[in-house]
Amino acid sequence: MAVEATAVPVSGRRADSDLLGDAFYPLYRRLFDEDDPFVTDVEGKLAESRMTATVELYLSRALAVGVLAGVLLWAVGLAVGYALFATGLVQVGALLGMPVANPAVLAFIQAVKIPALVLVTGLVFGAVGFTAGFGTLVAIPYSRSASRQREIDMLLSDAVSYMYSLSMGGLNQVEILEEMAAAEDTYGEVAREFQTIVQETEYFDTDYRTAIRRQAMVSPSGELSQFLTDMLSIINSGGDMTAFLDDKKDKHMRTAKRQQERILETLELFGELYMTLSLLPLLLIIILVIMALLGSGGPLMLYATVYGLIPLTGVGFLALIATVKWDEPGDGYIRGDVAEPATSPSVLRTGLFNRGLIESFADAGAIFERIRRREGTHDTLELLRQPHVFFRDHPTVTLAVTGPVTLVLVAVAIAVGSAPTSWDGVVARPVWSTFLYVYVPIYVVVVPYATFRLWNIRSRTAVLYNLSDNLRKLSSANDTGLSLLDSIRLVGETTPRKLADEFEVIYAKVQYGMSLKEALVSFNNAYHIPRLARTVRLISKAQEASNHITAVIRTAAQASENQDDIDNERRARTRMQVVVIIMTYLTLLAVMAILKSQFIDVMGGLSAQAADLPGSTFATGLRTNLLSLLFFHAVTIQAVLSGLISGYVQEADLLAGLKYVVALMTVALVVWSVVG
Repeated sequence: MAVEATAVPVSGRRADSDLLGDAFYPLYRRLFDEDDPFVTDVEGKLAESRMTATVELYLSRALAVGVLAGVLLWAVGLAVGYALFATGLVQVGALLGMPVANPAVLAFIQAVKIPALVLVTGLVFGAVGFTAGFGTLVAIPYSRSASRQREIDMLLSDAVSYMYSLSMGGLNQVEILEEMAAAEDTYGEVAREFQTIVQETEYFDTDYRTAIRRQAMVSPSGELSQFLTDMLSIINSGGDMTAFLDDKKDKHMRTAKRQQERILETLELFGELYMTLSLLPLLLIIILVIMALLGSGGPLMLYATVYGLIPLTGVGFLALIATVKWDEPGDGYIRGDVAEPATSPSVLRTGLFNRGLIESFADAGAIFERIRRREGTHDTLELLRQPHVFFRDHPTVTLAVTGPVTLVLVAVAIAVGSAPTSWDGVVARPVWSTFLYVYVPIYVVVVPYATFRLWNIRSRTAVLYNLSDNLRKLSSANDTGLSLLDSIRLVGETTPRKLADEFEVIYAKVQYGMSLKEALVSFNNAYHIPRLARTVRLISKAQEASNHITAVIRTAAQASENQDDIDNERRARTRMQVVVIIMTYLTLLAVMAILKSQFIDVMGGLSAQAADLPGSTFATGLRTNLLSLLFFHAVTIQAVLSGLISGYVQEADLLAGLKYVVALMTVALVVWSVVG
């Protein structure tokens, strides 16, 4: 069995888990062989997920957790079985209905029936506990491997473009591998795959051909494995690496588009599935209401449906989408060997308690401390003069203001007697109580946060407008013989929009003594957009070798255009999915409103009139206000879930759905103010 080379510090928790693994190792040896397909598969997933454990120890630990969880739930099952059957809480009649003629056999069955039910309950609970404990640990490497594969497949196209630019800059195969390994901040899991190759050649005296072949065998991504295999064949044959990377660059760009097409088709299928899933709670509520009107059901199932089934359905659908939805990996900052101290993310992230670059000189003397205080005074005055700009740059800070305001508003409403403080009071005023306890906090907290967050995102992503066209212009200017810096100045002067302004800032910084690499990285880290980071790293690394990098800039433009095509297709297709989700919610809201106004109110009146009639089958004392409250809560919960799902489908970000949440909740509030 393979043993990982990465050393891991041993903590108390890790030592305890190793003790469990060692204790259950004999059980592992009894249950599994070394050549067992299951063991081999788990070993491969451990390697793919880069988990630091041997398969023997990991499965022994999983068996330990499964056995302990099984024993614990077995004891719980025995207690539950005893409470249900031995105490008579659940009456046990005939089990199979099979006639028994022999009185002795019948007496024996009667004697062991209840103990057997208790024992079976314990065994069922124990089996569930073992399966959950053992299965959860075994599923972890599979989940991490799938997550790494998804990120690798997403970034591989841009990573190959980066390698192509390095090859154009004159780097050989080994240097390309080393540079790729150093780009973890931008290329994530792809860079970590190359880190393994580099570390194996440096620390284990392995030639890089062997290291590439081994990594191709254990990579979780089939695309990357094939790429490494093809690269190895080019290296062994002495072929043209630059031409190979150019061909692979185009191939993986086409592959990225096909993968995006498959994802969008899957999301369309999920959209149709969502319509069906959303109708299930509605149909169940209608059935339960009719049963309650006929006096054959209580409110317990309605509570379970509104506060249990509807949220579980929405969360389950979100989890289903998360299995195929590709979010943008990385935080957009360039670190490592490219980011200088003056351009590092910690310096560029300024806030209430971080003054930026001056923080690096906090202990350098009194003059720097004085500058730091002056900087703090300046930032404070700017905050007071333009608080909206500060909240735009730091939208999360709005929660520190709106959270206490919400608590004060609710507390004042309770103090003056406007807010009901009992469940009966909430039921008596369903719309007002829900508005006060649910809608007011969401409006006060979410609306400012969502507004400033959306402003922040749009102000940062505005730099991407016409990025591909500007890169083409930059390439053409550089092709005429201008240096990269002069090309940046020329494009900045002749092109409108935000990116052109940033080009002028980059030129000015270089004129005042900053290196071009530092200026580019500073520009990127100020906006920290993953897509922009990959473009900036590609250009900043290439310009170190030469000022004339027309082919590299053209490659960056091609990669940007490919991403533009993918984004445009995604926006067009997901927009239809959002429309489907919103229309499904509005349909559900309309049905619930009609059910409340045209059925519940009428049947509630008939129920009250029929209360004194002998033999009436209508339920007496039907609380229409309670049904109105439950219906209103149902459509409110559905509005929150539909909004979050819409945002996640469209932008792979739950917080992007806050604007939909507010809009759908407002529609529900207006409708229920009329019918509730």
